[in-house]
Amino acid sequence: MKGLVETESLTWLIVASEQRELARIARRPGWLLLASGPGSRLVSEALREKRAVDGIVSVGFCGALDPALEIGDIVVAGGEVESARRFVRGEILSTDRVAVTAAEKRALRQRTGAIAVEMESAAAAAKAREWGVPFRCIKVVSDTANEDMPLDFNQYRNAAGQFSRGQIALAALRRPLTLIPALRRLDRNCRIAAEKLGEFLADCQL
Repeated sequence: MKGLVETESLTWLIVASEQRELARIARRPGWLLLASGPGSRLVSEALREKRAVDGIVSVGFCGALDPALEIGDIVVAGGEVESARRFVRGEILSTDRVAVTAAEKRALRQRTGAIAVEMESAAAAAKAREWGVPFRCIKVVSDTANEDMPLDFNQYRNAAGQFSRGQIALAALRRPLTLIPALRRLDRNCRIAAEKLGEFLADCQL
């Protein structure tokens, strides 16, 4: 318990891409939750001014590159994280685009050896180094290594880097029989992932 008390006395900035990634995370003493938007640029903008925190944690959804990972699996990189719950430790690749196809994921796995891919942690880690504070990366799998995304979501980002939900909805309406069910499956997987992330963060020690 001594370690837990020491953890709770620190102030951690918990940074995710979207609010729904934070939706199931219970607030703990000293935890500040921030949805920055997707990609490195928006993370850097959200963290432009230094905050009085003791550490930064990048959380949220990731795509699996390791075929053994399943929806809802927790992947940890960066500094020390302790939990009685199951998690996998390994390299998480951070890129400024969505890995759309299973073939692209296989290529990233072969080229980098990473077990998962996401879009924000590198920028959050850079800010932690700049501020001189510890960094943790805790991600949850929302799409597996062997599945394709329903759409190339990279085509639906606006000039600011945000994903345009309106354009995605219009694209789905052009092919409703295939895209709408696929997008619903992805949304269901994201809800499962958000629940698992919240459960893990409820009692882990940073």
